[in-house]
Amino acid sequence: MSCRERSKGKREKQEYENSSVGLESKSVKHNNGSIEEEQLTIDENLLIDPKLLFIGTKIGEGAHGRVYEGRYRDRIVAIKVLHRGGTLEERVSLENRFAREVNMMSRVHHENLVKFIGACKDPLMVIVTEMLPGLSLRKYLITIRPNQLELYVAINFALDIARAMDWLHANGIIHRDLKPDNLLLTENQKSVKLADFGLAREESVTEMMTAETGTYRWMAPELYSTVTLRQGEKKHYNNKVDVYSFGIVLWELLTNRMPFEGMSNLQAAYAAAFKQERPNLPEDISPDLAFIIQSCWVEDPNMRPSFSQIIRLLHEFLFTLKQPSPSLPLEPEAITSNGTITDFSTRNKAKFSFIRHLFSSKRTKS
Repeated sequence: MSCRERSKGKREKQEYENSSVGLESKSVKHNNGSIEEEQLTIDENLLIDPKLLFIGTKIGEGAHGRVYEGRYRDRIVAIKVLHRGGTLEERVSLENRFAREVNMMSRVHHENLVKFIGACKDPLMVIVTEMLPGLSLRKYLITIRPNQLELYVAINFALDIARAMDWLHANGIIHRDLKPDNLLLTENQKSVKLADFGLAREESVTEMMTAETGTYRWMAPELYSTVTLRQGEKKHYNNKVDVYSFGIVLWELLTNRMPFEGMSNLQAAYAAAFKQERPNLPEDISPDLAFIIQSCWVEDPNMRPSFSQIIRLLHEFLFTLKQPSPSLPLEPEAITSNGTITDFSTRNKAKFSFIRHLFSSKRTKS
Protein backbone atom coordinates (compact mmCIF):
# COMPACT_ATOMS: atom_id res chain seq x y z
CA MET A 1 0.00 0.00 0.00
CA SER A 2 1.39 3.39 -0.99
CA CYS A 3 1.85 6.31 1.43
CA ARG A 4 -0.96 8.13 -0.37
CA GLU A 5 -3.34 5.19 0.11
CA ARG A 6 -2.41 4.85 3.79
CA SER A 7 -2.94 8.58 4.28
CA LYS A 8 -6.32 8.40 2.54
CA GLY A 9 -7.38 5.43 4.67
CA LYS A 10 -6.37 7.21 7.87
CA ARG A 11 -8.22 10.35 6.80
CA GLU A 12 -11.39 8.40 5.95
CA LYS A 13 -11.23 6.58 9.30
CA GLN A 14 -10.95 9.89 11.14
CA GLU A 15 -13.88 11.36 9.19
CA TYR A 16 -15.93 8.26 10.08
CA GLU A 17 -15.05 8.66 13.76
CA ASN A 18 -16.23 12.27 13.69
CA SER A 19 -19.20 11.84 11.39
CA SER A 20 -22.87 11.81 12.29
CA VAL A 21 -25.36 9.30 10.98
CA GLY A 22 -29.02 9.55 10.12
CA LEU A 23 -31.00 11.20 7.37
CA GLU A 24 -34.71 11.64 7.61
CA SER A 25 -37.51 13.31 5.80
CA LYS A 26 -41.26 13.63 5.83
CA SER A 27 -43.16 11.88 3.08
CA VAL A 28 -46.58 12.40 1.55
CA LYS A 29 -48.59 9.44 0.25
CA HIS A 30 -50.77 10.25 -2.75
CA ASN A 31 -54.10 8.64 -3.67
CA ASN A 32 -52.46 6.62 -6.42
CA GLY A 33 -50.18 4.97 -3.86
CA SER A 34 -47.01 6.83 -4.82
CA ILE A 35 -44.91 8.37 -2.07
CA GLU A 36 -43.31 11.76 -2.49
CA GLU A 37 -41.18 13.59 0.01
CA GLU A 38 -42.68 16.79 1.36
CA GLN A 39 -40.64 19.82 0.27
CA LEU A 40 -39.74 22.20 3.10
CA THR A 41 -39.38 25.91 2.41
CA ILE A 42 -37.23 28.72 3.80
CA ASP A 43 -38.53 32.18 4.65
CA GLU A 44 -37.15 34.58 2.03
CA ASN A 45 -36.18 37.02 4.82
CA LEU A 46 -33.56 34.51 6.00
CA LEU A 47 -31.75 34.45 2.64
CA ILE A 48 -28.72 36.64 1.94
CA ASP A 49 -27.16 37.78 -1.33
CA PRO A 50 -24.46 35.26 -2.33
CA LYS A 51 -22.62 38.03 -4.18
CA LEU A 52 -21.80 39.57 -0.77
CA LEU A 53 -20.35 36.29 0.49
CA PHE A 54 -16.68 35.38 0.10
CA ILE A 55 -15.53 31.84 0.96
CA GLY A 56 -11.98 31.47 2.29
CA THR A 57 -10.01 28.71 3.98
CA LYS A 58 -11.60 25.39 4.95
CA ILE A 59 -11.62 25.00 8.74
CA GLY A 60 -13.68 21.83 9.17
CA GLU A 61 -15.40 18.93 7.46
CA GLY A 62 -18.13 16.49 8.46
CA ALA A 63 -20.40 13.89 6.97
CA HIS A 64 -22.84 16.44 5.55
CA GLY A 65 -20.68 19.35 4.44
CA ARG A 66 -17.61 21.53 4.83
CA VAL A 67 -17.07 24.63 6.97
CA TYR A 68 -15.02 27.59 5.76
CA GLU A 69 -13.84 30.85 7.22
CA GLY A 70 -15.15 33.67 5.06
CA ARG A 71 -16.57 37.14 4.91
CA TYR A 72 -20.09 38.52 4.60
CA ARG A 73 -20.12 42.25 3.88
CA ASP A 74 -17.47 43.58 6.30
CA ARG A 75 -17.79 40.75 8.84
CA ILE A 76 -15.68 37.59 9.30
CA VAL A 77 -18.05 34.61 9.41
CA ALA A 78 -18.21 30.81 9.37
CA ILE A 79 -19.69 29.39 6.17
CA LYS A 80 -21.12 25.87 6.13
CA VAL A 81 -21.50 24.48 2.60
CA LEU A 82 -23.76 21.43 2.52
CA HIS A 83 -23.64 18.49 0.12
CA ARG A 84 -26.40 18.33 -2.49
CA GLY A 85 -26.50 14.57 -3.09
CA GLY A 86 -26.03 12.44 -6.17
CA THR A 87 -29.57 11.25 -6.86
CA LEU A 88 -32.88 13.12 -7.00
CA GLU A 89 -34.06 11.42 -3.81
CA GLU A 90 -30.84 12.34 -1.97
CA ARG A 91 -31.07 15.89 -3.29
CA VAL A 92 -34.61 16.38 -1.99
CA SER A 93 -33.72 14.87 1.41
CA LEU A 94 -30.61 17.02 1.77
CA GLU A 95 -32.45 20.16 0.70
CA ASN A 96 -35.09 19.42 3.34
CA ARG A 97 -32.39 18.88 5.96
CA PHE A 98 -30.90 22.24 4.94
CA ALA A 99 -34.28 24.01 5.15
CA ARG A 100 -35.03 22.47 8.56
CA GLU A 101 -31.62 23.50 9.93
CA VAL A 102 -31.98 27.08 8.67
CA ASN A 103 -35.51 27.45 10.03
CA MET A 104 -34.58 26.17 13.47
CA MET A 105 -31.35 28.15 13.79
CA SER A 106 -33.17 31.34 12.80
CA ARG A 107 -35.74 31.11 15.59
CA VAL A 108 -33.57 30.25 18.62
CA HIS A 109 -31.30 32.94 20.04
CA HIS A 110 -29.18 32.36 23.13
CA GLU A 111 -25.73 33.41 24.30
CA ASN A 112 -24.59 29.78 24.28
CA LEU A 113 -25.87 29.04 20.77
CA VAL A 114 -23.82 30.00 17.70
CA LYS A 115 -25.50 33.04 16.15
CA PHE A 116 -27.26 32.51 12.82
CA ILE A 117 -26.64 35.23 10.20
CA GLY A 118 -28.26 33.98 7.00
CA ALA A 119 -28.43 31.32 4.29
CA CYS A 120 -28.15 30.87 0.53
CA LYS A 121 -29.98 28.26 -1.57
CA ASP A 122 -28.20 28.83 -4.90
CA PRO A 123 -25.73 28.23 -6.40
CA LEU A 124 -24.75 26.38 -3.18
CA MET A 125 -26.66 25.45 -0.04
CA VAL A 126 -24.92 27.63 2.53
CA ILE A 127 -25.49 28.49 6.19
CA VAL A 128 -23.67 31.54 7.55
CA THR A 129 -23.03 31.93 11.28
CA GLU A 130 -20.83 33.98 13.56
CA MET A 131 -17.16 33.01 13.49
CA LEU A 132 -15.74 31.77 16.79
CA PRO A 133 -11.93 32.05 16.78
CA GLY A 134 -11.56 29.41 19.50
CA LEU A 135 -11.17 25.69 18.86
CA SER A 136 -13.91 23.10 19.08
CA LEU A 137 -14.14 21.56 22.53
CA ARG A 138 -12.89 18.30 21.02
CA LYS A 139 -9.70 19.89 19.61
CA TYR A 140 -9.14 21.90 22.77
CA LEU A 141 -9.32 18.82 24.99
CA ILE A 142 -6.88 17.02 22.71
CA THR A 143 -4.37 19.90 22.94
CA ILE A 144 -4.20 19.71 26.75
CA ARG A 145 -4.04 15.90 27.10
CA PRO A 146 -3.05 14.08 29.23
CA ASN A 147 -3.94 16.97 31.54
CA GLN A 148 -7.52 17.56 32.58
CA LEU A 149 -9.54 20.75 32.75
CA GLU A 150 -9.63 22.51 36.09
CA LEU A 151 -12.79 21.37 37.83
CA TYR A 152 -14.20 24.89 38.03
CA VAL A 153 -13.65 25.36 34.26
CA ALA A 154 -15.19 21.98 33.43
CA ILE A 155 -18.34 22.73 35.43
CA ASN A 156 -18.71 26.17 33.86
CA PHE A 157 -18.40 24.63 30.39
CA ALA A 158 -21.02 22.06 31.40
CA LEU A 159 -23.33 24.86 32.55
CA ASP A 160 -22.93 26.66 29.20
CA ILE A 161 -23.91 23.47 27.37
CA ALA A 162 -26.83 22.75 29.70
CA ARG A 163 -28.17 26.30 29.28
CA ALA A 164 -28.04 26.00 25.48
CA MET A 165 -29.81 22.64 25.58
CA ASP A 166 -32.40 23.87 28.07
CA TRP A 167 -33.23 26.72 25.68
CA LEU A 168 -33.57 24.36 22.71
CA HIS A 169 -35.84 22.01 24.65
CA ALA A 170 -37.94 24.95 25.85
CA ASN A 171 -38.45 25.80 22.17
CA GLY A 172 -39.41 22.23 21.27
CA ILE A 173 -36.15 21.30 19.54
CA ILE A 174 -34.12 18.10 19.98
CA HIS A 175 -30.49 18.51 18.90
CA ARG A 176 -29.70 14.78 18.53
CA ASP A 177 -25.97 15.24 17.93
CA LEU A 178 -24.57 16.76 21.12
CA LYS A 179 -20.83 16.04 21.25
CA PRO A 180 -17.55 17.99 21.76
CA ASP A 181 -17.08 18.44 17.99
CA ASN A 182 -20.26 20.57 17.90
CA LEU A 183 -19.25 22.74 20.85
CA LEU A 184 -17.09 25.78 20.02
CA LEU A 185 -14.96 27.80 22.42
CA THR A 186 -15.13 31.57 22.48
CA GLU A 187 -11.97 33.55 21.76
CA ASN A 188 -11.07 33.89 25.45
CA GLN A 189 -11.69 30.12 25.92
CA LYS A 190 -13.89 30.84 28.94
CA SER A 191 -17.21 29.66 27.52
CA VAL A 192 -18.64 27.39 24.83
CA LYS A 193 -21.41 27.67 22.27
CA LEU A 194 -23.44 24.89 20.68
CA ALA A 195 -23.33 24.64 16.88
CA ASP A 196 -24.48 22.40 14.01
CA PHE A 197 -28.24 21.86 13.86
CA GLY A 198 -27.90 19.44 10.94
CA LEU A 199 -29.63 16.59 12.81
CA ALA A 200 -31.90 18.70 15.02
CA ARG A 201 -35.64 18.12 14.92
CA GLU A 202 -38.77 19.77 16.24
CA GLU A 203 -40.16 17.45 18.89
CA SER A 204 -43.55 15.83 18.36
CA VAL A 205 -45.33 13.58 20.83
CA THR A 206 -46.95 11.43 18.16
CA GLU A 207 -44.56 11.48 15.21
CA MET A 208 -42.12 8.64 14.62
CA MET A 209 -38.54 9.84 14.12
CA THR A 210 -35.54 8.20 12.52
CA ALA A 211 -33.47 5.88 14.69
CA GLU A 212 -29.68 5.70 14.29
CA THR A 213 -29.46 9.50 14.34
CA GLY A 214 -26.42 11.11 15.92
CA THR A 215 -22.87 9.95 16.59
CA TYR A 216 -22.45 6.47 18.01
CA ARG A 217 -20.31 7.16 21.11
CA TRP A 218 -22.70 9.86 22.31
CA MET A 219 -25.97 8.33 21.08
CA ALA A 220 -28.68 7.34 23.56
CA PRO A 221 -29.52 3.60 23.69
CA GLU A 222 -33.14 4.15 22.67
CA LEU A 223 -31.97 5.51 19.32
CA TYR A 224 -30.82 2.05 18.29
CA SER A 225 -32.97 -0.63 16.79
CA THR A 226 -33.74 -3.39 19.28
CA VAL A 227 -33.22 -5.97 16.54
CA THR A 228 -30.33 -4.73 14.47
CA LEU A 229 -28.27 -1.57 14.02
CA ARG A 230 -30.17 -0.53 10.92
CA GLN A 231 -30.32 3.04 9.68
CA GLY A 232 -33.64 4.53 8.68
CA GLU A 233 -35.88 2.72 11.17
CA LYS A 234 -38.55 4.94 12.73
CA LYS A 235 -39.00 5.02 16.52
CA HIS A 236 -40.65 6.99 19.28
CA TYR A 237 -38.23 8.90 21.52
CA ASN A 238 -38.06 12.32 23.14
CA ASN A 239 -35.63 15.07 24.10
CA LYS A 240 -34.08 12.88 26.80
CA VAL A 241 -31.75 11.53 24.07
CA ASP A 242 -29.91 14.88 24.44
CA VAL A 243 -29.65 14.39 28.21
CA TYR A 244 -27.90 11.05 27.67
CA SER A 245 -25.41 12.71 25.28
CA PHE A 246 -24.82 15.46 27.83
CA GLY A 247 -23.92 12.82 30.43
CA ILE A 248 -21.22 11.49 28.10
CA VAL A 249 -19.94 15.02 27.38
CA LEU A 250 -19.82 15.85 31.11
CA TRP A 251 -17.82 12.66 31.68
CA GLU A 252 -15.37 13.84 28.99
CA LEU A 253 -15.07 17.30 30.54
CA LEU A 254 -14.05 15.69 33.84
CA THR A 255 -11.76 12.96 32.47
CA ASN A 256 -10.48 14.34 29.13
CA ARG A 257 -10.73 10.86 27.63
CA MET A 258 -12.57 9.43 24.64
CA PRO A 259 -15.73 7.57 25.70
CA PHE A 260 -15.55 3.79 25.15
CA GLU A 261 -11.81 3.89 24.53
CA GLY A 262 -10.45 0.93 22.58
CA MET A 263 -13.81 0.20 20.94
CA SER A 264 -14.89 0.85 17.38
CA ASN A 265 -17.98 2.98 16.82
CA LEU A 266 -20.24 -0.04 16.39
CA GLN A 267 -18.71 -1.80 19.39
CA ALA A 268 -19.40 1.30 21.50
CA ALA A 269 -22.97 1.40 20.20
CA TYR A 270 -23.56 -2.27 21.00
CA ALA A 271 -22.00 -1.96 24.47
CA ALA A 272 -24.19 1.02 25.40
CA ALA A 273 -27.45 -0.18 23.86
CA PHE A 274 -27.46 -3.92 24.49
CA LYS A 275 -25.01 -4.49 27.36
CA GLN A 276 -25.92 -1.31 29.31
CA GLU A 277 -22.23 -0.41 29.56
CA ARG A 278 -21.11 3.15 30.31
CA PRO A 279 -17.68 4.80 30.56
CA ASN A 280 -15.96 4.13 33.89
CA LEU A 281 -16.23 6.93 36.43
CA PRO A 282 -12.96 8.09 38.03
CA GLU A 283 -12.41 6.73 41.55
CA ASP A 284 -11.85 10.23 42.95
CA ILE A 285 -14.95 11.82 41.36
CA SER A 286 -17.25 13.78 43.64
CA PRO A 287 -20.36 11.75 44.61
CA ASP A 288 -22.46 14.76 43.57
CA LEU A 289 -21.00 14.79 40.06
CA ALA A 290 -21.20 11.00 39.81
CA PHE A 291 -24.90 11.23 40.62
CA ILE A 292 -25.49 13.84 37.91
CA ILE A 293 -23.67 11.83 35.24
CA GLN A 294 -25.32 8.53 36.15
CA SER A 295 -28.73 10.19 36.24
CA CYS A 296 -28.16 11.52 32.71
CA TRP A 297 -27.19 8.21 31.16
CA VAL A 298 -29.59 5.92 33.03
CA GLU A 299 -31.23 3.38 30.70
CA ASP A 300 -34.84 4.56 31.16
CA PRO A 301 -35.20 7.95 29.42
CA ASN A 302 -38.04 8.96 31.75
CA MET A 303 -35.69 8.66 34.73
CA ARG A 304 -33.21 11.19 33.33
CA PRO A 305 -33.38 14.76 34.67
CA SER A 306 -34.38 17.75 32.58
CA PHE A 307 -31.76 20.33 31.69
CA SER A 308 -33.32 22.82 34.11
CA GLN A 309 -32.73 20.27 36.88
CA ILE A 310 -29.18 19.64 35.63
CA ILE A 311 -28.46 23.38 35.72
CA ARG A 312 -29.69 23.54 39.31
CA LEU A 313 -27.54 20.57 40.32
CA LEU A 314 -24.42 21.98 38.66
CA HIS A 315 -24.97 25.39 40.25
CA GLU A 316 -25.23 23.78 43.68
CA PHE A 317 -22.03 21.83 43.09
CA LEU A 318 -20.26 24.95 41.80
CA PHE A 319 -21.26 26.73 45.00
CA THR A 320 -19.34 24.15 47.04
CA LEU A 321 -16.17 24.85 45.00
CA LYS A 322 -16.03 28.54 45.93
CA GLN A 323 -13.44 29.40 48.53
CA PRO A 324 -14.94 30.58 51.85
CA SER A 325 -14.29 34.17 52.91
CA PRO A 326 -11.60 34.60 55.64
CA SER A 327 -14.23 36.28 57.80
CA LEU A 328 -16.31 33.12 57.92
CA PRO A 329 -15.69 30.38 60.52
CA LEU A 330 -13.25 27.63 59.55
CA GLU A 331 -15.97 24.99 59.79
CA PRO A 332 -17.56 24.04 56.42
CA GLU A 333 -20.55 26.34 56.65
CA ALA A 334 -22.40 28.42 54.09
CA ILE A 335 -24.68 31.43 54.23
CA THR A 336 -27.98 30.93 52.44
CA SER A 337 -29.86 33.61 50.51
CA ASN A 338 -31.98 34.52 53.54
CA GLY A 339 -28.92 35.05 55.74
CA THR A 340 -29.14 31.86 57.79
CA ILE A 341 -26.17 29.53 58.15
CA THR A 342 -26.48 25.94 56.99
CA ASP A 343 -23.91 23.22 57.69
CA PHE A 344 -22.56 21.68 54.46
CA SER A 345 -23.03 18.15 55.74
CA THR A 346 -26.72 18.88 56.23
CA ARG A 347 -26.97 20.48 52.80
CA ASN A 348 -25.26 17.50 51.19
CA LYS A 349 -27.76 15.09 52.72
CA ALA A 350 -30.66 17.01 51.21
CA LYS A 351 -28.99 18.37 48.09
CA PHE A 352 -30.50 15.97 45.59
CA SER A 353 -33.65 15.09 47.52
CA PHE A 354 -35.92 16.78 44.98
CA ILE A 355 -34.57 14.82 42.02
CA ARG A 356 -34.22 11.54 43.93
CA HIS A 357 -37.83 11.94 44.99
CA LEU A 358 -38.75 12.51 41.35
CA PHE A 359 -36.96 9.32 40.30
CA SER A 360 -38.53 7.24 43.08
CA SER A 361 -41.98 8.56 42.17
CA LYS A 362 -41.51 7.50 38.56
CA ARG A 363 -40.32 4.06 39.65
CA THR A 364 -43.48 3.65 41.76
CA LYS A 365 -45.70 4.66 38.83
CA SER A 366 -43.85 2.22 36.56
